[in-house]
Amino acid sequence: QVQLVESGGDLVQPGGSLRLSCAASGIIFSLYGMKWYRQAPGKEREWVAQISRGGSTNYADSVRGRFTISRDNAKNTVYLQMNSLKPEDTAVYYCNTFGGVNYWGQGTQVTVSS
Repeated sequence: QVQLVESGGDLVQPGGSLRLSCAASGIIFSLYGMKWYRQAPGKEREWVAQISRGGSTNYADSVRGRFTISRDNAKNTVYLQMNSLKPEDTAVYYCNTFGGVNYWGQGTQVTVSS
């Protein structure tokens, strides 16, 4: 059974930092690229960042320079380091596989508010 489990979401003040994790099981993790998406209340889900099997990364303009995606194949985990957080980063964050079967996690809530 394939599972993607996100964690690390929290309430944080503007300017703060969080690190999200997405732990995968039931797949050969190293064969998949991984993406982070987010969905704010009343808005469509949007792509945030991605990392290929080989470690190449790409970011949405709205987060480039503030967020960093990384992966640890030994731990079957992808991370999203989020710095300089803004209220508009408030959303449920989801991880997703690409380059094979499309799997999704259940999401983790990030709230940026003073």
